Amino acid sequence: MHDINQRFRKIQSHIRHVECDVGRKTNSVQLLAVSKTKPSSFIATAYQLGQRHFGESYVQEAVRKQQELSAFNITWHFIGPIQSNKTKLIASHFNWVHSVDRLKIAKRLSEQRPNYLPALNICLQINISHEETKSGILLDELPQLVDEIGHLPNIKLRGVMSIPEPNTDYEAQRKPYKKLYLAVKQLNRPELDTFSFGMTGDLKAAIAEGATVVRIGTALFGARA
Repeated sequence: MHDINQRFRKIQSHIRHVECDVGRKTNSVQLLAVSKTKPSSFIATAYQLGQRHFGESYVQEAVRKQQELSAFNITWHFIGPIQSNKTKLIASHFNWVHSVDRLKIAKRLSEQRPNYLPALNICLQINISHEETKSGILLDELPQLVDEIGHLPNIKLRGVMSIPEPNTDYEAQRKPYKKLYLAVKQLNRPELDTFSFGMTGDLKAAIAEGATVVRIGTALFGARA
């Protein structure tokens, strides 16, 4: 667990330095610790270091961890592909969903969110690089879906999530994030304040172009077994 301690402090320091380098306010970017496939003990260690937001992609695995960690005040984010037969569990067990990619899923989450819970925060997943192997709507579909989802009860549309095509060039990494950020701002919807951009390899580019949430897994918890 000592490795998680060191990695966590290094990542947080790196995010703060990048914020400064690109002219962002300190603490304007939140770390989402991607804990899918990792044991509850790893999450508990990160929690004890101060991490509160954790991302999961597999529903049954996540629900089991939530039960094991019920004593902790964790904010749970669902970040994986959403199957229609899993929406009830997602609606009941998560605070955030980053991967809504069609109206049908948004409606099911709205209908299945328990009344005793606050509205479910959601982000629309955008396939910004038009990759056939990735989920998400195309950018030109965004305005219509925002309008269609905006009136649904029990969910709160908060922003967008995207995973662009991999690129090692910094300026090339920035372009899709810039394009998406500007497209959202042009909608003039103040409630769309969340930009779930960036992972370990393109963190600086994502923060430079408006990321408010960066999703970090392996760099924090180590490689998958």
